[in-house]
Parts: sequence; C-alpha cells; structure tokens
Amino acid sequence: MTWSNEIPDAARAYLEANRLDEVECVIADFPGIARGKAVPATKWDRQTSFHLPNSIFFQTITGDWGEEASTDGFTEPDMTLRPDYSTTTAAPWAVDGTLQVIHDAFHQDGTPVECAPRNVLRRVVQMYKDRGWTPIVAPEMEFYLVARNVDPAKPIEPMMGRTGRPAAGRQAYSMSAVDDYGPVIDDIYEYAEVQGIEIDGITQEGGAGQLEINLRHGDPLKLADEVFFFKRLLREAALRHDCFATFMAKPIEGEPGSAMHIHHSVVDDAGRNIFTGPQGGETDAFFHFIGGLQDHMPSVIAMFAPYVNSYRRYVRDHAAPINLEWGRDNRTTGIRIPVSPPEARRIENRLAGMDCNPYLAIAASLACGYLGLVHETRPDKRFRGDAYASDADIPQYLGAALDLFDDATAIHEVLGPEFARVYSVVKRAEYNEFLQVISPWEREHLLLNV
Repeated sequence: MTWSNEIPDAARAYLEANRLDEVECVIADFPGIARGKAVPATKWDRQTSFHLPNSIFFQTITGDWGEEASTDGFTEPDMTLRPDYSTTTAAPWAVDGTLQVIHDAFHQDGTPVECAPRNVLRRVVQMYKDRGWTPIVAPEMEFYLVARNVDPAKPIEPMMGRTGRPAAGRQAYSMSAVDDYGPVIDDIYEYAEVQGIEIDGITQEGGAGQLEINLRHGDPLKLADEVFFFKRLLREAALRHDCFATFMAKPIEGEPGSAMHIHHSVVDDAGRNIFTGPQGGETDAFFHFIGGLQDHMPSVIAMFAPYVNSYRRYVRDHAAPINLEWGRDNRTTGIRIPVSPPEARRIENRLAGMDCNPYLAIAASLACGYLGLVHETRPDKRFRGDAYASDADIPQYLGAALDLFDDATAIHEVLGPEFARVYSVVKRAEYNEFLQVISPWEREHLLLNV
C-alpha cells in the first residue's frame, strides 16, 4: 500500500478505522456523472492504471451517442486512466470500506485526452500560471431536496419535512426551514467530515426544499473535484431519508432555479490579489476580468446552462440573472461584486446553473476572465438599480447558445479546439433528442385547438 502515503489525511484516517474492501476508480464525463470501475482492494494494490473507451465523452445524458464526435469513426479506442492520489476520499455511505479516487485521462501515446473535463480545467489554469497568475475560486451550490419521483410524467414535489408537512417555499435564510430536514443535513455534515471536505455554511434558499452549501475558496481543480464528489454525497444522504437531492436548474414549476455561483480572484507569484492595488483600490486587472466576462460569457452559456431545462431558470424577477450587467453588492446583476476587504476582493459569476459540470463551468468562467485580462477588455459602465428592468442579453434556449459557442474561436483556443468540437456535437445530439419529445403542454393545448 505504498500509495497510501500519497493520499489526504482524511482518507488515511478512514483507512485506519475501516478495512478497505473496494476502490472506485472514477472520472467525470460531460454531464459530470462519475464513470469508471469498482476494483477489489487486493487488485488495487497492484494497479497503476486502467482503461475505458473514449466514447464516454461522446455520450448524451440519455445514453445515446454523438457518433460524429470521433473523427475516425465510432471505433471506441481505449484511454489510459491514471489515479490522482491527492483526490482519494472515502465513500462513507458504502457498507464495506470503500475509497473513491479521481483519475486523469490520457491517450495511448501519453498525451492528455482533450475532452476530459478535468483536463480542460487544468489547461485553463495552466494558461494563467504561464503568465504568473494563480486563479482562486469559491463555488456556491444550490439544490433541492424533493420527494421521491419514480414517474417522470408526474411533477416534482418538495420533500416531506419532519413536521409532516411538505417543505415550505419563500422561507429564505429560515433556520426553522433548515431544521425541518435536519436528519438529512446531519448526514451531509457527517459524510463531508469523513471525506475531508470543508463546508463553509448551509442556508435555506427561496425555493421549497431548496438549500445552498458554500465551500471554502481555493484551487479551481480541487474545488471542482469537491463539487463533483459533493453531488454524489448529497444524493446518497438524501436517499437515506427517502428523498432525492436534485441539481436540475429548474425542477419545480413556480419555484426559483438552482445556481452554482462562482467567485473569482487571481493572485500573482507573491500571493497578492491582482484585483487590489497597493493602496487598496481596484486595479485595471479587476475591470479587465469583468470586461472579459461580459464579452465572452454569452459564448459559453451552453456550458453554464447545458440542458433545455437550464434556460427555465433565467426568469425575470426570479432570483436568476437575465443579462450580463455588473454591479456592486447587487444580486439582480449577472456579475456581482460582493462586499469584501481589499485583500479578498473578488468577482461573482451568477450565470452558471447547478446542473453544470463543475470542471467545465469553472473552466469556462476562468477562460472568459483570462481573455479579458490578456486583451485588457474594458467593461460596460457599472449598473445601478434593478437589473431585471434592463434588457435580457443572454441566449434563451440551448440551440441559440450552441450557435454562439460554435462561433467563439477565441474561447475555443483557451478551452481546446478538440474539446469545443466534441462538446458541440454531443450537446446538439441531446438537443435533437429533446426536440423529438412531445410534452404534456403540447398535448393539452394543441391536440384539439389547432
């Protein structure tokens, strides 16, 4: 078990308390689903890599394929997956001792697989580092706890709280509302502690059964790994209490959607925040980053809002932005400057939905800011007042977002041209699948009326 010297303290503590039975070798696909293999512990000790077909990055959310994603035809060659031992964490819901380890994907010639979401984010972070910058991020995760839904034809409903009533909406920041699903939250805290994930806070959001969990700021790759793990953790904690955790952008009609807000700052080689000058004022870099977000975020909305349901979240006056205005301490704008001391000055991107892949959403957001920094892009004038009164200027459906993404050659160069090509192919395949489905609304209103 020489690898045990390379794992985090929390995973080592778990091994001291539990006999290791199995290791889950996982990698995130485009939706952020954990793909991989479960390996017996005895085999894991002898294994330094394993193989999976590259087609896991060509698969749509329904299990179909964007077959033209492979330029050589649909031959499904194997990738080599190698463990990143620093990601090792427990699976505390498992009956027997189980670890999870995130793997990185390589072609058989040893080069990174361009489509692997973790590699996309690593590429963007490296571009910052090549210029002497280190990006820092902090994600905020919103999600719903809902009643079990085993019939897709039925609307999603809030979970039943310990009071015997369904979780109540319009109760933002209510401690009583949080207490109503206390047993689920207790398991969330316990699982997070065992996994070594530090929670910065849990609050009730405005939706019925909607919560927000904030993670500590830090390295983008590490934080994306934590969101990836956290989604699974939340699902497992909810299932123990006869409910579902859902990360759909808009699961319940009439309730607000769920976002993954991303806070950004950038430090130089000396660890100084480049958004703050020597006297504590805002720097040109601060404004250039905002300008990059305004200029390029329309092109990556398809990564922040990757499904047809995602666009139901962008509703005027409904706790989600409808444009790319920027403002100070203004939650109606798409880009918000939170209250903070100069050394912690940061920029919040409020566009991404919680249904995003965390690696890809963080990579896309950082890519926009990077282009702003490099090209010294000036932002629009600061917005004052209610930004919902302003015009909407983001795509309103997935097809339009993909059109903008396909034309965004500057963004492609940062994220990787091959990734951009395959992502578009897969997302268009998903969109075409959706267009073949007849909805209840169409049957109700069109069947006999047109």
